[in-house]
Amino acid sequence: MRAAVFDRYGPPDVLRIEEVDKPVPKDDEVLVKVHATTVNRTDCGLRAGHPFLVRFFFGLLRPKLRVLGSEMAGEIEAVGASVRDFAVGDRVFGISTWRFGAHAEFMCMRETAPLAQMPAGVSLEEAAAACDGPILALKCLRSGGVQKGQRILVYGASGSIGTAGVQLAKYFGADVTGVCTTKNLELVESIGADRVIDHTRSDFTRNGETYDAILDAVGNLSFKGCKGSLKPGGVFLATDGFRNLVLALRTSRFGDKKVLLLIPPRDIKPDVLFMKELIEAGKYRAVIDRCYPLEGVVEATRYVETWQKTGNVVLNVNRAKGKS
Repeated sequence: MRAAVFDRYGPPDVLRIEEVDKPVPKDDEVLVKVHATTVNRTDCGLRAGHPFLVRFFFGLLRPKLRVLGSEMAGEIEAVGASVRDFAVGDRVFGISTWRFGAHAEFMCMRETAPLAQMPAGVSLEEAAAACDGPILALKCLRSGGVQKGQRILVYGASGSIGTAGVQLAKYFGADVTGVCTTKNLELVESIGADRVIDHTRSDFTRNGETYDAILDAVGNLSFKGCKGSLKPGGVFLATDGFRNLVLALRTSRFGDKKVLLLIPPRDIKPDVLFMKELIEAGKYRAVIDRCYPLEGVVEATRYVETWQKTGNVVLNVNRAKGKS
């Protein structure tokens, strides 16, 4: 089978398409024929070996895994002997947060993994983009106790986590302000933001407005810079950054404004099922910027690393675009 592989840390060019052995499912696994997957910032960070800390988990000098890709949509090709919840032919979507492997024509996932029947009425591309950003945003908002009537600001509201954060915060009943670039103002408004700020023309930290929570969906803000824009008891929801880990520990004991740092989630199958329900109820839609064939993985990765993408970048693996 074809897969996008890499054997050393480095720039996007270390990725290449190669024929590799087709995986065989164990008794508790399913074999998924991958139709669509994404390239996200986790893929990019792991491929580059940045931050250096990731190498302690995935290989100090060389990566232990060869195939990236965490979220996908596809079709069950085979099932292990003990599998009961899935059958051959089922269309599924999900995420493999620690094992990766979706940048390939086939991958194996445990029956108990974050995997579910595909939502009705969406494309394979949309289903493939419905886990990583949404689940990260969901975990952030839940940890911050976001609820009806609160004022929430989402910085980087047009990215994968950001577009999810806006929609999920609205679902929870919050008043949402999105911050993005000029070209994405209409998009962010269309997915539910109550107001949108163009960060190239206005600095939200200087307009006198305050919020119950600030979600930094791109990792560009500092707690120090945002602290004045938080209400008493407000929370700064960080999605990465070692400095924020230190601040999370410090502010948990001192001060009334807290930093909460997203820890990579493990038990997320309920979140995948939750997203399926939201999608089928018309409460969430994945935003897709560009689609590339698997052979375009290097170009797709370069585009993601411009940090200018809107929503998600998809790889079509075994098929062209189409509705489920």
